[in-house]
Amino acid sequence: MEKNVRLKHRKLYLIFRFLQGSKIYFAAAIAASLISTILNALTPQIFRFSIDEVLSGNIGNSRNGGSYLSSHLWILALMIVAVAVASGIFTYISRTNTARAGENFAKNLRDALFIHVQKLPMKWHDRNQTGDIIQRCTSDVEVIRGFVVTQLLEVFRTAFLVLMSFAMMFSMNAKLSCIVLLFVPVVVVYSTVFYRLIAKRFTTADEAEGELSAVVQENATGVRVVRAFGREQFEMERFDKKNNAFAKLWIRLGTLSGLYWGIGDLITGLQVIAVIIFGVVEAVNGSISVGEFVAFAAYNSTLVWPIRGLGRILSDMSKAGVSFERVDYIIRSQEEAYGKTDEKGGKEREHSSGKYDISFQHVSFGYEEGKDVLRDISFTVPEGSTFGILGGTGSGKSTVIQLLSRLYELEENRGSICIGGRAVKDIPIEELRRNIGMVLQEPFLYSRTIRENIAASVPGASLEEIRYAAQIACIDDAIMSFPDGYDTLVGERGVTLSGGQKQRIAIARMLLRKAPIMVFDDSLSAVDSQTDYRIRCALKEHMREATVILISHRVTSLMGADEILVLNQGKIEERGTHGELIRRNGIYRRIYEIQMSRDDRDLMGQDEKDKKNKKDKKSKEDKKKEDKMDGGIINGSI
Repeated sequence: MEKNVRLKHRKLYLIFRFLQGSKIYFAAAIAASLISTILNALTPQIFRFSIDEVLSGNIGNSRNGGSYLSSHLWILALMIVAVAVASGIFTYISRTNTARAGENFAKNLRDALFIHVQKLPMKWHDRNQTGDIIQRCTSDVEVIRGFVVTQLLEVFRTAFLVLMSFAMMFSMNAKLSCIVLLFVPVVVVYSTVFYRLIAKRFTTADEAEGELSAVVQENATGVRVVRAFGREQFEMERFDKKNNAFAKLWIRLGTLSGLYWGIGDLITGLQVIAVIIFGVVEAVNGSISVGEFVAFAAYNSTLVWPIRGLGRILSDMSKAGVSFERVDYIIRSQEEAYGKTDEKGGKEREHSSGKYDISFQHVSFGYEEGKDVLRDISFTVPEGSTFGILGGTGSGKSTVIQLLSRLYELEENRGSICIGGRAVKDIPIEELRRNIGMVLQEPFLYSRTIRENIAASVPGASLEEIRYAAQIACIDDAIMSFPDGYDTLVGERGVTLSGGQKQRIAIARMLLRKAPIMVFDDSLSAVDSQTDYRIRCALKEHMREATVILISHRVTSLMGADEILVLNQGKIEERGTHGELIRRNGIYRRIYEIQMSRDDRDLMGQDEKDKKNKKDKKSKEDKKKEDKMDGGIINGSI
């Protein structure tokens, strides 16, 4: 009981919250609807007056007025037209304001949901399907909008109409009104029963719709994989299974609705027949006039649809209640700590040391309780160095970076992660992620131009800056070979580009930001060894001050690192330079011998040769400078 009260209060809170800026429109819609209802209720009274005072000749005390109206029936007709026109005007005002209130409400709700989803932690996204999230932010919002601004308005109008109609009916004939009133509890009882039966089924149907949406979304996203592996038949059968389950649920809902409407027609039909029979008897006995009987029948007909529609309103209320709970699930989910200051103060406080040294101390972490991916790892990455992390699938190498950038939060008493001597948990997320540039193994590209995709990290970047970043990523030449160059559309998720091209565009996007910490999470896996080598050389030449973390399962990508960390099943197996790890004859050496092909060895040899030539050239230049200085000194002494 208490829970239901809390839910009702929560729903009312959400309605008032998202009606912000639309309350005036909503109030105007209600007022206009009530005035229109009053005007419509006047029509039966005009007919009653016409019949009783004019057509029947029952002038009474208003003989002169009655005789005047009997000879000028156009006045009554004009009154009916005037009432109809006025009712139409107020109906228009009501509908217009309803539309404004509805769209503003839906916009506010969609904005709040989208912004909130952006700030929810990765753990939340891991637990919830994309298709279900989309449905909650679209279909469920539309259901709530329809109920709040249409059904809720209809509830106000219906309640007012019922009260006013009963007041008019009781003023004309109390006996007939009591007969009509006897049917109301019956309708209310069976409508309530229907509401409870259908509420749970709506919940199940919405969940089934979310699953169906997820299947469609996954299939549309992975259409190339489906075609490549000939899984069309499997996907069609999978969709057909979900679709059949969804269809069966709605057939059951349709059956229940049909049963409700059938019983409703029976009850309202009996109500109309009872009014006609007893009304005729009352008219014959002289207890009610002909005009009153006609007006009473009109009011009864007006009541039939609102009372009969009670179940529909309750049904819509049930569905809206389910949608409210589904949407509120997102709103109530805890956001990441965006915009929060650390305890020592300063939302945007820079590192106290002015450095970007990275330190992991005794860090343990698991995505699920009792299943650690990292087990007591400790290491330090000096500022400006290149740090390599080698490991197979499931070794925990990507988890290291996700913890560093707080995509996942490190639990208390499970180690510490610091940057520049400052715990990452004390660094505002905006500041932290602004200083960490990341390129993931599976880069995401927007369905826009190449230029827009690269400039996504720095929206105001010039074409020269974009091209410079692309040159470092070794993708500028390939882009310029396209007919439209940097204005080339990449398609959804970059489908028109190769895997290597997508990775290099993602690298360029990260380089454009010029973050002091750069992370490459297996982001060179789709490029060939030669291109990999060129990118690493370009990074060393142009990004000397940046702290670079290279994560890979490929040895060639890590050989030039100042230090290499070898992870195995969440533990540090080895660490050291390439030469040191080779000499140890451990797991790194075994991986090296398995992976290194002849071409890789030749490339490595060329790399060493280039380094030697560069060193020799520098030595010669230094010697020339020394000779020149010595010559000047000698000449000066002479």
